[in-house]
Amino acid sequence: MVFRRLYRGGFPIRRVRLVDRFDGDDRTSMRHDNTSAFNCRYVAGTTTWSRHAYGRAVDINPVENPYVDGTHVSPRMGRRYLDRTDVRPGMIVRGDVVVRAFRRIGWGWGGRWTSATDYQHFSANGR
Repeated sequence: MVFRRLYRGGFPIRRVRLVDRFDGDDRTSMRHDNTSAFNCRYVAGTTTWSRHAYGRAVDINPVENPYVDGTHVSPRMGRRYLDRTDVRPGMIVRGDVVVRAFRRIGWGWGGRWTSATDYQHFSANGR
């Protein structure tokens, strides 16, 4: 239902491949601007299973929607998209079709986090 809304809303998704294509390596998948969901992995820097390991999270267009923690930006190519007021195709911003579609099914957006910001990330529990 969510991706149908995105398609009908004209939201472009650059690439959707199983992370197996990238040997399960999240960083490689992100560098290739791959939208992904299931990936049996830990939360970066921890031994806690990610919501992705349970199929309860999705990352959309990671280059256009990077993870930002202070000066750390992942993937690095995402630095071009740090200015969220310069909205370009594939970027997710407050109130757009992507945020509304996920909110409609009760999923939270990492773009609303107050510590680090994860513009690409949506999950069932909001984390």
